[in-house]
Amino acid sequence: MTHIKFYHQIISPVNNMQYRIFLLIGLLAACWHTSSFAQSRQYKVVNIGFYNLENFYDTLHQEGVNDYEFLPTGKKRYTGDVYLDKLKNLASVIKDIGTDISPEGLTVLGVSEIENRGVLEALTHHDYLKSRNYQIVHYDSPDSRGVDVGLLYNPAHFTVIDSRPLRVDLPPDANGYRHKTRDVLWVKGSIDGQIIHIFVNHWPSRLGGEAASAPNRAVAADVCRKFIDSLYKEDPNVNAVVMGDLNDNPTNESVTKVLKAGGNADKLKSQELFNPWVAFYNRGIGTLAYQDAWALFDQIIISQNLLVKKDEQFRFYKANIFKREDMIQTSGRYKGYPKRTYDFDNYAGGFSDHFPTYITLIKAL
Repeated sequence: MTHIKFYHQIISPVNNMQYRIFLLIGLLAACWHTSSFAQSRQYKVVNIGFYNLENFYDTLHQEGVNDYEFLPTGKKRYTGDVYLDKLKNLASVIKDIGTDISPEGLTVLGVSEIENRGVLEALTHHDYLKSRNYQIVHYDSPDSRGVDVGLLYNPAHFTVIDSRPLRVDLPPDANGYRHKTRDVLWVKGSIDGQIIHIFVNHWPSRLGGEAASAPNRAVAADVCRKFIDSLYKEDPNVNAVVMGDLNDNPTNESVTKVLKAGGNADKLKSQELFNPWVAFYNRGIGTLAYQDAWALFDQIIISQNLLVKKDEQFRFYKANIFKREDMIQTSGRYKGYPKRTYDFDNYAGGFSDHFPTYITLIKAL
């Protein structure tokens, strides 16, 4: 776990082993014309991220899964070469997320749109990532496309205590058919002795229209919220991190009314969650684009205890959207968008149609 010093701005690595970030915490002297005094402190830092890996399939048919489109014989011609190129691209992104703050990058990463545990194992064993020894939490979901959520974590800093999938049972559609969707993944873990409950989500899509499909996302949000409520009954100071591709923006009712998450920390009611992405979204900043409009579906939302400034615990410092220049489409109809894997059925050599997000937690030494 990296130790950092806060004093105002990011500067270069120190001694090749330790990155230092400086945040001004001293108070200015009362008079403009006298010199100011500032005091610095050292902190431990943890980065927690989420990344939609956009249809990260292997090249083999999985029984009971509609993965035919992503096979070497499928219409997308998803060959071994395409798979390995996508694997390399994704690993290169994950390797770099958060390294502007800590050379160790991410301590925890939630992911979505993965076919199975095998693709995550290939990812963690890639040359770009194997030195971090990421471990995996994954359960197969009932989703008809076979896509699941999962969690990667660095065991040097995060210890898994318990985990399980939380089933999301959708209501029947107009024809009486119940669509199957992704489970919510719950992982209870410890970072430096502090218990944190992580929820990895991939809520139902907007297929059929935003309004028509909204009740399905409300169901998924309710599954997550009810579990959080049960945690609050045991511990009023629960540390919860809700992450995922919510297929809704921070201002949609599934987030604000059902999950009970808001962007103004000073106005939150008891047991409501803090959503740092409201401020991003209100400024027109997003993680994916459609028809030249930005959406911010990829969110990481926290319980209020992670806002409390106590020396003995980790607390929220900042939220970030990660994007390198090579992750951005530079030409064509998707110019400025995240550089995706396919342009319809033509391989585009990209990464994902979503930018990853991450939050930084700090703890005073």
